[in-house]
Amino acid sequence: MVIPSLIQHKRDGHALQPDEWSRLIRDYTEGRVPDYQMSALLMAVVFRGLSAEELGALTDAMLASGDRLRFDQNDRLVADKHSTGGIGDKVSLLLAPMVASCGVAVPMMSGRGLGHTGGTLDKLESIPGFRTNLSLREAEAQVQRIGCAMLGQTPEIAPADKRLYALRDVTGTVESIPLISASIMSKKLAEGLNGLVLDVKTGSGAFMPETAQALELAKTMIGLGQDRGCPTVALLTAMDRPLGRSCGNALEVEEAIQGLRGEGPDDLMTVTYALGVEMLLLVGAAGDPAEARRKLQDSVSSGRALETFGRIIEAQGGDPRVVESPDLLPQANEVEVFRAGRDGVVTHIEPRRIGRAIVELGGGRRTIEDAVDPSVGFVIPVKPGDSVAEGEPLASVFARDRDDLTRAMKALDDAITIGTSATPTPLITHRVTAGGVKAF
Repeated sequence: MVIPSLIQHKRDGHALQPDEWSRLIRDYTEGRVPDYQMSALLMAVVFRGLSAEELGALTDAMLASGDRLRFDQNDRLVADKHSTGGIGDKVSLLLAPMVASCGVAVPMMSGRGLGHTGGTLDKLESIPGFRTNLSLREAEAQVQRIGCAMLGQTPEIAPADKRLYALRDVTGTVESIPLISASIMSKKLAEGLNGLVLDVKTGSGAFMPETAQALELAKTMIGLGQDRGCPTVALLTAMDRPLGRSCGNALEVEEAIQGLRGEGPDDLMTVTYALGVEMLLLVGAAGDPAEARRKLQDSVSSGRALETFGRIIEAQGGDPRVVESPDLLPQANEVEVFRAGRDGVVTHIEPRRIGRAIVELGGGRRTIEDAVDPSVGFVIPVKPGDSVAEGEPLASVFARDRDDLTRAMKALDDAITIGTSATPTPLITHRVTAGGVKAF
């Protein structure tokens, strides 16, 4: 296989054949194609896209590059949820134990931070001792035992995607509908699911900012799932401002624990419940949306969801005491309050600027090898539409040192706009199924 010829062929707008994608992905996984050549091909895909046949071939090749989870002995229905990524999006931390405590098995396979967005694995690993690198057999046994595992992509599952995911993060090739779709679905199809719910973000902080792009991404992934026997539904949710109050790994874990206690912020809980309802309905664990929501609310009010989260933490080597004492999570060296510079109305909180600032603080990665400081980030309790007075606290900064603190305060000054009026967009705008698109 002559890789430069394939790159040129794709660069010039032509389609690669299914067998070429299959061999290319196999050779890359086995180390016979170097990163610099794959980076060039990925960039060609970003500009030229993939045909439907190419997209299916790429997804199948990445899926075939590894093993799959198997739940033949499991007596529960199996479901998962995936988010396309955002700032403050800690929904998975709440949703997995909530749905599992409703009797549905949840093998939640997540990723690390990608670009300006945070990653569920980095959040989980801010819990002292928590291990996300479970083997397939460990994950299967844990799901059988307690109904849920929260793991990273193992070396056995879609190893081609694992390499491509890290490469895309540092080569400017994240924002591509076919690459996002193939990456997500190759992992999710390997989980042995009875149903998959997608949280597709839209707005300025999303990888697909425009609604039309987000709908295209949702429909693309739903098609891949349906064609491969995995019923799939998507909700389009707002990412034109951070979700919840906390942004940053340990801070988001603490807020997730608050949510599991029934004390989470309204926007976070609204999105979490909506996605959980879809999960229960998709696998037949509830007869209608009202019943599904009641089950999820009861999982929180009864304490079962929080207890399940503690069991997950303990099973994966973490310190389960954090569910009662979140101060056991990593703590930042420097904390300072950011205050309003004028009277007015919060008109905008730019999530990309917040996400980039977290990376600059050390809470994300610039290169594959970067370590992450789990303690840094922001808590931003205000929302677009809130009236504020000059000098009123708008946010808190959590940083490693005074220099980082200064940079972070500047980032908040750039990100938070105060004006005279605001009309926040709805948290959830569309529901997408194989049958079409409906306003939520």
